[in-house]
Amino acid sequence: MFDAALRFMPLAFAALLPVLNPLGSALILMGVVGDEPPAVYRQLAWRIALGMLGFIMAIELLGALILKFFGISLPVLQVAGGLTLAAMGWSMLNAHDPSPRDAPAARPDVDSVMSQAFYPLTFPLTVGPGVIVVVLTLSAHAAGHDWQASLLTHAAIFVAAILLAVLVFFSYAYAPRLSRMLPGHAISGVQRLISFILLCIGAQIAWGGLATLLRSVQMLPHGLPGAVS
Repeated sequence: MFDAALRFMPLAFAALLPVLNPLGSALILMGVVGDEPPAVYRQLAWRIALGMLGFIMAIELLGALILKFFGISLPVLQVAGGLTLAAMGWSMLNAHDPSPRDAPAARPDVDSVMSQAFYPLTFPLTVGPGVIVVVLTLSAHAAGHDWQASLLTHAAIFVAAILLAVLVFFSYAYAPRLSRMLPGHAISGVQRLISFILLCIGAQIAWGGLATLLRSVQMLPHGLPGAVS
């Protein structure tokens, strides 16, 4: 039971990391915030990390109820969500590289920047539709066990979310320094690698759901009420 939870934590971390994309989002953040003191970036990063953690945990805890309310099965969610993630990864692979040079010339007011901490800097810049799909899928998997195993897997998702929030905080807080340390081609290479991983994760999720649906179709005649053996 504990081994399953320990295996689930790196799975949740690996699944959420490409869709969160802290490095790429940090570069976009610089374009929105502009040339501000390091203290402003740290304060903003703290607010975004806390907002991201709360957003993910709200979706994680209510994910199973949402699926049940709308009558959506896990395989269907996997197919739809996997195709969505794959499309996002493909789009990111062919997208223009974000650059801090795209920052606006006018320096925004600090209070105005802080007012954007949740929208649009937390949602949808940091926690977008892809994150919602992945968290719903992970939550549905966690709810598919007995209550003890389910509690442990939910806790594993929570730990993975905390680790990702820490990663987002440091990426955002030190975004200006990071952009000065990394050459442009290195940033572009990391972006492309993350995009390709996202494409593969989406394909894997979609294939898992499709395989389950195909098996259920093959077994359907044997499970019909009153079927003649």
